Amino acid sequence: MVNFNQKELILEQAGQLFMRYGIKSVSMEDIAREMGISKKTLYQYVENKQDLIHQIFERKIHEEKQVMADIRAAASDAMDELLQIAKYVLGVLRELSPTTVYDLQKYYRETWNSMEALQQRHIYSIILQNLKWGMEQGLYRQQMNPEIVAKLYVAKSSFVADEDLFPPEDYHLEVLYREFISYHLHGIASEKGRQMLDTYLRNTINQDDEKTA
Repeated sequence: MVNFNQKELILEQAGQLFMRYGIKSVSMEDIAREMGISKKTLYQYVENKQDLIHQIFERKIHEEKQVMADIRAAASDAMDELLQIAKYVLGVLRELSPTTVYDLQKYYRETWNSMEALQQRHIYSIILQNLKWGMEQGLYRQQMNPEIVAKLYVAKSSFVADEDLFPPEDYHLEVLYREFISYHLHGIASEKGRQMLDTYLRNTINQDDEKTA
């Protein structure tokens, strides 16, 4: 009988190892040893390493959907929502090994393509809702087609992980994402939105200064 708590623990800890060290360098033996279980026990829950990776990223997307829903429920406005999403994504990127995306693309291409398609559909839905909300609030430009801009956002976000365009030895993902989200917000903000964005950014800078003081 499958122990769902044990399976969740396997997916969580294996995911942490992959995010920290990359996928290729972490073996099934490493995962079993880290968890203090046998490989036989590990294989009761997953068929092989590829199945494990697929389940981990499906779980990550499910978790992300819940996080995004929570952010939306707590946000005071569309710009606040997008900045909170950016903060969440930056936190994920800080934990991500530069080799993880490379390993997925090179050694587990089918899983990468499947997860990227799911992720893109999810991102499109989130950004489209955000754009419409911001336009209703007068924070985003009215002369804008939200469906087109949402698709542009999805297309541009995929470039951030393109290692041919942005080699990891030259561009850190966190820095790239900060530039990307700033570029996006300044492009869609109305005059009212730009004033609010400046306030949000000043508050963020002040918070960072307090943390480093």
